[in-house]
Amino acid sequence: MLRGALGHSNIEVSSAGLAALVGKPIEPMARAVLEEHGRQLDEHQAVQLTPQAVSEADLILVMERRHVSGVLELAPEARGKVLMLGKWQDDREISDPYRQGKPAFVHAYALIEDAVHAWAQRLAR
Repeated sequence: MLRGALGHSNIEVSSAGLAALVGKPIEPMARAVLEEHGRQLDEHQAVQLTPQAVSEADLILVMERRHVSGVLELAPEARGKVLMLGKWQDDREISDPYRQGKPAFVHAYALIEDAVHAWAQRLAR
């Protein structure tokens, strides 16, 4: 979503998880909610966050505070570049809707969309 919100920016965006189900496709309910909102996904596969990826990143956005701690455990030198996706919404946490019903995915989508647009406005400057 961030890549799309940035438009034709030269900012590189990638996705990785702290406990990724490596190689697995996007959760079917997440895909359904994205498609309902007109978002088309390429063949996304889960990727594990690595110390090298952390080192190469200029900014790492996470959804929950515990993710900040997880990234810093993996790479303590990342302090200062790991921020909440919901930073511009009072550091709002966005809970992972995995294994929950559709309402949880719809709610997470709305929070992510708001946060992504706020970040895109700031990053595009």
